[in-house]
Amino acid sequence: MATLKDIQLKITGVKKTKQITKAMNMVAASRLRGAQSMMDAFRPYAGKFAEVLGSLADSAGEEASPLLIPRDEIKKINIVLFTSDRGLCGGFNSNLIDKAAAFAKEKVETGASVSFTCFGKKGRDWARKSGRDIIDEYIGIVGSRFDFSVASKSGKELVDGFLEGEFDEVYTVYSQFLSAGRQVPIIAQLLPIPPIETEEEYTADEDAPFMAEHICEPSADELLGELLPKNVCVQLYSGLLETSTSEHAARMAAMDNATTACSDMIDNLSLVYNKARQAAITADLMDIVGGAEALKG
Repeated sequence: MATLKDIQLKITGVKKTKQITKAMNMVAASRLRGAQSMMDAFRPYAGKFAEVLGSLADSAGEEASPLLIPRDEIKKINIVLFTSDRGLCGGFNSNLIDKAAAFAKEKVETGASVSFTCFGKKGRDWARKSGRDIIDEYIGIVGSRFDFSVASKSGKELVDGFLEGEFDEVYTVYSQFLSAGRQVPIIAQLLPIPPIETEEEYTADEDAPFMAEHICEPSADELLGELLPKNVCVQLYSGLLETSTSEHAARMAAMDNATTACSDMIDNLSLVYNKARQAAITADLMDIVGGAEALKG
């Protein structure tokens, strides 16, 4: 049985751990507010961008840009995997990695080769350990402050790779932020750009708001040539914002659970300490009573 001193040391250690987890929870909550405000500010822009592209794509047709035309045979696929650079966020990274691994396995079974573009150290380390082909990596971005230039650089490289035949398809695996308690891994096709919702499809739903037709100058074909590559960057930036916000929410929840677990552990250790202390006092009293009875005898 552990001595009183050992139990006291354990209680002290757990209390210090509790202070750390509580501080990390507060830091994650503070960063979550900043990341969520950036994400909420960008969502309307991404939605309006998609609306304009849908209207232009409907006017110009699929042949307007090679970024819209699917390949006849899919041999090479690139997966853009978004994960965090740090741990201590529960199953956040493992859920994303499992989603990407299952999707890659499915594509390999069809005879295609799969490569990865990794945003985040956790995904990069997993890809290295599992022997995956890593085309590019971006470390120290997710979970920190970043701007659109990061997505612009990686988006240009992916578009160039697609046009030059290095990839036949490009997909993103990111975490969609639904609430502070729920983040869902999502797979989305990036290239070739999937059919964009047109005005007819959008207004087929009677409850959907009216979608205006866009009058453009110069022609829709020329505008699509400029906007479609930018759409790739917009989707990447949106994935970065969603994943960054989800990471802070997952870490906040994980640290909250860890703080609660520390409190429960302290209560259990305090109970063990009190029982051991009472047993020691009882043993001392028994020795005293036994000695007194022996003297009387």
